Amino acid sequence: MVRGRARATTLALAVALALALSASSGLATTGATSVPEAAPSGFVGVNVDGPLYPIGAPGINLAAQFAKMEQAGVESVRLVFNWATAQPYERWSEVPAGVSSHYVDQGGVPTSFSHTDAVMRLAARLGLTVLPTVIYAPSWDSVGATPSSFGRPAVTGPYAEFLADLVHRYGPRGSFWRGNASADPVREWQIWNEPNLPGYWPTQPFAASYVALLKAADRAIKLADPHARVVLAGLPNYSWSDLQSIYRIPGSRSAFDVVAAHPYTVTPSGVIRILSYVRAVMNRNGDRAKPLIADEIGWPSALGHSTIGQVSWATTEAGQARRIAALLPMLAAKRRALGLSAFYYYTWAASPQRGGAAFVFSYAGLFDYVGRSLVAKPGFAAFARAALAIERCQHRSPLATRCAVPVR
Repeated sequence: MVRGRARATTLALAVALALALSASSGLATTGATSVPEAAPSGFVGVNVDGPLYPIGAPGINLAAQFAKMEQAGVESVRLVFNWATAQPYERWSEVPAGVSSHYVDQGGVPTSFSHTDAVMRLAARLGLTVLPTVIYAPSWDSVGATPSSFGRPAVTGPYAEFLADLVHRYGPRGSFWRGNASADPVREWQIWNEPNLPGYWPTQPFAASYVALLKAADRAIKLADPHARVVLAGLPNYSWSDLQSIYRIPGSRSAFDVVAAHPYTVTPSGVIRILSYVRAVMNRNGDRAKPLIADEIGWPSALGHSTIGQVSWATTEAGQARRIAALLPMLAAKRRALGLSAFYYYTWAASPQRGGAAFVFSYAGLFDYVGRSLVAKPGFAAFARAALAIERCQHRSPLATRCAVPVR
C-alpha cells in the first residue's frame, strides 16, 4: 500500500511542520497519559503487507507472524483485497486455457479468491478481525493509470459488484465460513485508499468522483449485509480539509459509517491533534456518533538512510520505539473524546534496501526483512508492551479476543 506515497511528500512536510508548530488543541497532549480502563476489543491493529502479504517473501511463515501479532496484543489486521488480482479478466473468453481452473464464476466474471481465502483462514484461527481495503482497478475497468499512479474505476458498477461478491463470501453466512463456524465474519469494508492523492486517484479534485464510487459500494454492501459498516478511504495530509470536501458532495454522509485518517506527523501529540481536527469536522457535519479510525499511523526509521520520498517525520529505530511507546497510551486515553474505535500501526514488516536508495516507507516496519528472515526492531518491543498495557493484559491466550493473564 505504499506505492505512490512519494507524491504526498511535499504536502506531508508542510502538514508535519504546521502541526509541530501549532498550538495544542483541546484534545492534544504532550506526554504519556494514564489509561483508566482497558481498551475495547479490536482497538489495537496493524497493517500487513510488504514481505508478508499477499505473496510471502522467501523464508516468511505468515501463520507464525499472525501468531506473534496476536501475542503482542494485535486484535485486528488491515489488508489489501486486490480487485485487479482477483478479477484480472472481464469475461471467460479472455482467460488463458491453462489457468481457467484458478477461477470461479461470479456473475459472469472469472474470479480468484486464493489470496484472500488463505489470509482469512489464518486470521480466523487466531480470532483476528480483518479490515479489508478494497483497491486497485483491473485494466478492463480502469481510467487514468500512468507509470507512476494507479487508475481509478472507470465506472462504478463492477467495483460495487465485486464488493457484493466479497460480502457473500466473507460476510455473515458467507460461503467461506462453511465449516468455519467459530470464525468472525467481516463486518467492515474500506472503500479505496488515499483518494486525495493523485497516485491513488488520478481525478483531482477527488471528492465528486470518489463519492460516486462510495455510494455505489455502500448500496451493494448494504444489500448483501444490511448490518455491515462502510469505511471511508484513509485520508493523509490535510485529512480534515479533504474530509470536509467529501461532506460537501450531496448524499455523501449517508454513504459511509466510519471515517478513516492517516495522521502521519512528527510527534505523538501531533497525531492526537490531527485526529481531533478530523473529529471536529465530523461533529460539525452531524456525524458525532460515527466512529473514527486511524487506519495508518507510524514513523519510518529512515533517518540516516538514503531514501526516496523522505519525510520530515522519519526518525531512527530508537526514535520510532520512543514515539510508539508514547502514542499508544495517548490513543487509549483519548479514544472516547475522539470517538476512536481502532488504530492500525503501519506496518508490521517492511523490506529496507541497505546500502542504496530505498523508498522511505520501506523502513516503516516493526520488523525488517533481512536475509530471508524478519528481524525485530526496538519498535516491536515498544509496541507489544504498550499494546498489552492499554489492553490491561499481561499475556494473551491463543485467541486475539481473550487475555490469558489480565492485569489486576
